[in-house]
Amino acid sequence: MSSQVELARRFAALHTPARPLALANAWDVVSARLVEAAGAPAVATTSAGVAWSLGAPDGDSLARDRALDLIARVAGAVSVPVTADIEGGFGTTAAEVGETVAAVLAAGAVGINIEDGTRAPADLADRVAAARAAADAAGIPLYINARIDTYLFGLGEPAGRLDETLARAAAYLRAGASGIFVPGVTDAATVAELAKGIDAPLNVLAHPGAPSVAEFGALGAARVSLGSWVASAAYDVVRRAAEELVSGGTYTNLPDGLPYGTANALLQN
Repeated sequence: MSSQVELARRFAALHTPARPLALANAWDVVSARLVEAAGAPAVATTSAGVAWSLGAPDGDSLARDRALDLIARVAGAVSVPVTADIEGGFGTTAAEVGETVAAVLAAGAVGINIEDGTRAPADLADRVAAARAAADAAGIPLYINARIDTYLFGLGEPAGRLDETLARAAAYLRAGASGIFVPGVTDAATVAELAKGIDAPLNVLAHPGAPSVAEFGALGAARVSLGSWVASAAYDVVRRAAEELVSGGTYTNLPDGLPYGTANALLQN
């Protein structure tokens, strides 16, 4: 228990604009070990990548027990803190979300992402409160990263989107969130306004063409994630290689790839 508490404290301390926490999100044990081997101070899962790898679409479709099994496998495979994307909480009620979080902690994770999506902000606030209560009961300072989807999903009128996002952030922080994740925003002005208006570490979603991690930090962001981009890129290699092989019988779309021995060694104790 004490080691998990220490991991949780270490993870929370990594959130600083001076040197933002950069997360190349993993979806299985090998990807998690590759992230750790690269020198990352923490591992985060991507809900989309996890769901796809387990045969389910992203968006609250994956069965909770399957998600928990993957979280336990990843947490058991690395020595750095692990934060798990649990989508909406794998439950229809706040009480069920609390049960999910208790199980996530038992699996060894020290952080979660939980999203509002198109549900009412009050619903996510209740879910965050239940998550915090479960963490308190377990005696672990869980890092709760509350995701706000106003920009990602284009919710509400554009003119009022910033104010709505800040209002949701304040409500989620009052409910017990540790940080706020606002995907769908990479422009400097908006990121700076969000960082200024949110009294907690701000997490942004990066993608090709977005500012660098250091540039996001200068704007006030404390955490930069790649989300499902890495998993998507890996699956795109499969798509292009398969299409070329089937249609033309050639293999030019295959990159050099991770050496067999390197990949195999990642799974040998």
